[in-house]
Amino acid sequence: MTDGRAGYRALEQGAGDDPGLVVTLGECLVSFVARGPGPMSEAPDFARTIAGAEANVAVGLARLGVPAAFIGRVGADGLGTAILRRLRGEGVDVRHLVVDESASTGVMIRELRGVGASEVIYWRSGSAGSRMSAEGVEAAGELIDDASWLHITGVTPALSDDAADAVDAAVERARAAGATVSLDINLRLRLWSEARARTALAPLAGRCDVVLGGLDELAVVAGLAETVQAGDDVEPEAAADAVLAMGPRAVVVKLGDRGALEYHLEDGRTVSVAAPAFPVARVVDPVGAGDAFTAGYIATVLRGGSVAQALAAGNACGASVVATLGDQPGFPTRAELERLLEDAGPDTLR
Repeated sequence: MTDGRAGYRALEQGAGDDPGLVVTLGECLVSFVARGPGPMSEAPDFARTIAGAEANVAVGLARLGVPAAFIGRVGADGLGTAILRRLRGEGVDVRHLVVDESASTGVMIRELRGVGASEVIYWRSGSAGSRMSAEGVEAAGELIDDASWLHITGVTPALSDDAADAVDAAVERARAAGATVSLDINLRLRLWSEARARTALAPLAGRCDVVLGGLDELAVVAGLAETVQAGDDVEPEAAADAVLAMGPRAVVVKLGDRGALEYHLEDGRTVSVAAPAFPVARVVDPVGAGDAFTAGYIATVLRGGSVAQALAAGNACGASVVATLGDQPGFPTRAELERLLEDAGPDTLR
């Protein structure tokens, strides 16, 4: 069996402008987001958007000109149709986005808060997205065989045992095909406890080439959550070293307005690369920024960019998203990302 890490080493040598196919799989939801700040109880109306970590990354990649395919399930309802139309319209390959006649599409409703955490309501129990299976992944096996990169997140294994089996099958198939495999931890404590998450995600991280996450998420997977709960700070390098010891080639720490770091091994020692945050004049909605970062990072690595360039692209994509309402509307195109990175200035393009 080919080790997927060989794929990541090949990408480090530079792939030019032929990035290859990225496949991702998971749950896709319809999100209703309050149009203005304030408590849920006072929100007068909501904007309907498409959400779901893996689908967000697929859309982000497609906008950046990277071929992307999404494997999943939606209900045979109007919301499922909206998802299909949106992803297809963005250029995402949805041949293996199955319409489930016996389950509904998941729904997320969330408020916007200027201060404190926003309330989020999920209607996803027994949803079509939670009914992914290893059999469904095998049906899309040829798609994974042709991929340069498989991207997964920690959300899908938390949805159900069948969904966890689907992720496992996808990783095995991608590694056998020599594709690079990345995991964005995306810890969702409404779906499982920290202990259960670590039990599932730590071995999964060890089978991936690149692991991405916030510092608190990496601390959970690294077994350092108790340090955080005790009020002690966890240094990014300590969390990254603990995750690197599990087997991945690189660990990316997403630090929001403090930028991002990548840690990887060179000649048996840990090397770090840092990139500052991209400035944002006003944060409108932070949800989706992490997925946008991941899309920018993957697209740049696939095109042979350096680690520093990949982190900078990820930061710029994340910044673009937090300045807009909803998960996907702010994802930049390739030309827009290039303008952001070139610091074109505030003038309107005419």
